Amino acid sequence: MENQFEQQPSQPKTPGIPDVTPFFQTTTVKMLVVGFLTLVLLIPLQFVKDLIAERSQREKEVITEINDKWGTDVYFYGPVLKVPYKVPATNSYKYAYIFPEKLENTTDVETKPLNRSNYNASVFTADMYFKGTYSKPDFSVKGIPQSDILWDKATILIQTSNLKSIKDEVKIAIGNQHFIFEPIYTNSNTGIQALETAFIHLSPDGVYPLNFDFKVKYDGSQQIKFVPIGKTTDVSMKSNWHSPGFTGNFLPNDKTKTVTQNGFQAKWKILHINRAFSQQYFDLLPDLKAYAFGVNFVIPVDEYQKNERVSKYGFLVIGLTFLIFFLIQSISKIRIHIFQYSMIGIALIMFYTLLIAITEHSSFLKAYIISGAAVVAMITIYSVSILKNYKFPAFIGLSLTALYAFIFVIIQLENYALLVGSIGLFIILGLVMYFSRRIDWNNN
Repeated sequence: MENQFEQQPSQPKTPGIPDVTPFFQTTTVKMLVVGFLTLVLLIPLQFVKDLIAERSQREKEVITEINDKWGTDVYFYGPVLKVPYKVPATNSYKYAYIFPEKLENTTDVETKPLNRSNYNASVFTADMYFKGTYSKPDFSVKGIPQSDILWDKATILIQTSNLKSIKDEVKIAIGNQHFIFEPIYTNSNTGIQALETAFIHLSPDGVYPLNFDFKVKYDGSQQIKFVPIGKTTDVSMKSNWHSPGFTGNFLPNDKTKTVTQNGFQAKWKILHINRAFSQQYFDLLPDLKAYAFGVNFVIPVDEYQKNERVSKYGFLVIGLTFLIFFLIQSISKIRIHIFQYSMIGIALIMFYTLLIAITEHSSFLKAYIISGAAVVAMITIYSVSILKNYKFPAFIGLSLTALYAFIFVIIQLENYALLVGSIGLFIILGLVMYFSRRIDWNNN
């Protein structure tokens, strides 16, 4: 029995009867069938995308669980001098909130990975040192007499998040005295908690500026943010994290910012004129989250995001691979059965399942090379049995290798991905037009 893929001997023409190609062997029908198969293969490709999304969601759940146990993001608003005063008209008490005249912070952040099953979370330990000064509060702006001010009942207040992950006792030095911060109840639904000292026994005739300093050590994850409540706020941060995302209402000074593969250093200097709030408030402490700034300890593109981006090019890979086989079939007159197209398509789909499975146990680069090499080798070897020579399979193997390399380059780019992708597709279109010029479409 003759092999169905070998070129069939031409049959002698019957005199007076034109040589007509059977309808189901015409190029148009073959194109339609291959196009339909390409659309059908989008179904398993969508299943692969759903699998990636499911694994990615599982990763997020595990990372959230790890972060909750280790420590979440750090938000720091303070220290605020809190001074009570009488309101004779209502026989009640209210509070004045005084922000520092000068606030300096030095933060050293050490990051490390935490592993659970196949998932990694990046967490940190932050050592923060604060120092600064308070000016004497001015109650005259509200017409409050000195006799109504309870100087001896003044305290220091800090609003922050992640109280459970503070590693050591927080003690503030004011002058020659030391005061320990204790947690206090807040009815806020924002996740912000509070620390407050005992009475610091100020005196209306005390010496100002009033100096303070203290340290806080956090275990945390994701981000660190500060509210610049000092009339002059200076923040200096260094870390071994190599891809910081500077965030919030203020960015660090470009002249002092350095980011390398070994970590980063950054400094901020914010003046009171740079933000739209004053240095003292009466009755209520304002919510100043909108003015916070800091650093996100982010992973630019995680492994599942890379898998998802690669899978979006699945239709392009399948379509171009089928197009190569179709052009070879049309030029060489070798018949390729729809079943064989299906096997090739399924092999292309297997690339994405191999990629995500290997990525969970290795790096994305290694997984991409192994998966791509396996699929290219399989299709190339299979093509030898289909096309009965080595010239066309070698061309197919080189084309698939170039296509996978092209997609890998695109997903590594951020700012130039669209430009490089558009140029690449334009070149591919030109090559298709060049190789298809030999096909006589009028006789098919």
